[in-house]
Amino acid sequence: MCIGGSLIRKYCPYLEAFSTSRGTSWHTCPFGPRKKFISSFSTNFLSFILSSHCKEEKKHNKMEKQHHLHTSSSSASITSSNDNNSKGDIKQSKFPLTFVEMAGASGVVLFFAVGLAGVYLTLPDSDYSFLKLPKTIEDLHILRDHLESYTSDYTMQVLVGYCTVYIFMQTFMIPGTVFMSLLAGSLFGVSKGVALVVFAATAGASSCYFLSKLIGRPLILSLWPDKLVFFQDQVAKRRGGLLNYMLFLRLTPTLPNTFINVASPIVDVPYHIFFLATSIGLIPAAYLTVRAGIALGELRSIGDLYDIRSIGTLFLIGLVSITPTLMTKKNKP
Repeated sequence: MCIGGSLIRKYCPYLEAFSTSRGTSWHTCPFGPRKKFISSFSTNFLSFILSSHCKEEKKHNKMEKQHHLHTSSSSASITSSNDNNSKGDIKQSKFPLTFVEMAGASGVVLFFAVGLAGVYLTLPDSDYSFLKLPKTIEDLHILRDHLESYTSDYTMQVLVGYCTVYIFMQTFMIPGTVFMSLLAGSLFGVSKGVALVVFAATAGASSCYFLSKLIGRPLILSLWPDKLVFFQDQVAKRRGGLLNYMLFLRLTPTLPNTFINVASPIVDVPYHIFFLATSIGLIPAAYLTVRAGIALGELRSIGDLYDIRSIGTLFLIGLVSITPTLMTKKNKP
């Protein structure tokens, strides 16, 4: 028995497998050609160790790869399930209005529909084909000529019908309220016409305000939340002089009134400020329009309502209204 073979076999587990695979054994190693045999045996033995190590490393890498694929597939399934859940949430929140909000908006429409139907049914039997929203000065002439005969006999019905139509147009942002203001001047005169227009315009703007707060704000919040937060912060910073800013916007033709009605509740303008600015700020423009309605026969187009002098007067009044806020802001350290 070879002592070297027993020692190597004791401390190296690869030796036994190598000896068996080569058909030799350290038990029967020849003593004559020992040197040559050891050299050949050492070289082959090292090669065997390296090949065995490579096999084990490949096996280990294969197992790691399988584990990685299993982990990746599990994470992919979790991610896909999360994506499906998020898609489900998006589908659920695609329409941001609740049932109560939709019911409220539908109730507003139903209220105006019933009001208009009630006014129409209380009028005497006649041909009312002329009753349509005026879109041109010619349409306004026809409507004025027919309503003049009804105003004296059915004053209350005409007033209620006029206010209902005006408020309806303001609420749902239907263009043409300027023709209704001209009609008020032509039918009721300057003082009554201005009071009627300011009342109807303020009521319509308030109705539009609450309708926008009911359904417009959730829609804007779902579409542009970042921009909404930005404008709300800007309004909050100017809360002290907000009434003056709103008066300036109402007095001057800087922004359309319909835009102010819709945007105010969305950017957190309080209703009491909105109401005061609307009821006061609409008086100058209403006066100019109603006064022009008295001479409706001389009016050829809407462009004749506001000349440079009238627009300059409105801007001057607007600057006066916003001056206290500007002066206070300038005096702040």
